[in-house]
Amino acid sequence: MSEPKPTFDAARYKNAQREQWNKDGAAWRRWTPTLERWYGAATRQMLDLARVRPGQRILDIAAGAGEPAVSAAERVGPGGYVLATDLSEGIVELARQVARERGLEQIETRAMDGEKLDLPDAGFDAVLCRLGLMYMPHPVTALREWRRALKPGGRVAVAVFSTPDRNPWGAVPAAIIRRRAQVPPPVAGQPGPFGLGGPGVLEGLLRDAGFAEVEVRAVPVHHGAARAADFVQVAREAFGGFNAMMAALPAPERESVWNEVEAAMRSFESPQGFEAPGECLVGAATK
Repeated sequence: MSEPKPTFDAARYKNAQREQWNKDGAAWRRWTPTLERWYGAATRQMLDLARVRPGQRILDIAAGAGEPAVSAAERVGPGGYVLATDLSEGIVELARQVARERGLEQIETRAMDGEKLDLPDAGFDAVLCRLGLMYMPHPVTALREWRRALKPGGRVAVAVFSTPDRNPWGAVPAAIIRRRAQVPPPVAGQPGPFGLGGPGVLEGLLRDAGFAEVEVRAVPVHHGAARAADFVQVAREAFGGFNAMMAALPAPERESVWNEVEAAMRSFESPQGFEAPGECLVGAATK
């Protein structure tokens, strides 16, 4: 008699995500200048495709420590409004602090599950989600909720990572960590960083959620640093998923894993510095 296949527990997964970002959110904020150098082009593409303009009401899902909410707030101006939401209470508090430091009084922050919005229908001109949808257990459910929150004719714009082969900055460390920590393969239905990056996947989700005028664009993401060691420092502190994968390892073994990761990432060094390729897909559509 074969053993039953492991099943994916969405509630447990969400609790783990919340705890992880409550713990790692401060590091994500600390590295914001570096992260914006890497992901700023994808953010700008999202705002352009969402047609964000002065005076609009914008909803940012999985806002993290404040992007793209801050960039959206600068576009809508003082006459507009941006609601920045995230599953993690801790990281959404960091987003609130960033907004106050920038003097962006048009930003409000609330802890909220992106798959179950505590919001009325048809209240926003655009919904944004940068690098969050692929970590949601039920992406079509999430997109339908976002569509519900949009005004007729409103726009959604999301960014996800494409495939592992086009994102060695993440795929190489993840493969090493998975092998060294003996992490079992993902079970059916388990979200992950490259889960929505396959051909036609993001477009299909947007259409399944009821959106029209769907378009998806590939955006190169250059993960640049002075040296591989500097990139790994960002990964160690800001990419909490890597640490979560090897949480059961003793500290010396974790250090050994990071040393192996750094050695592998040196293949992306040159006399000009370090640059690991990456790619996001930016999808947009209309209600």
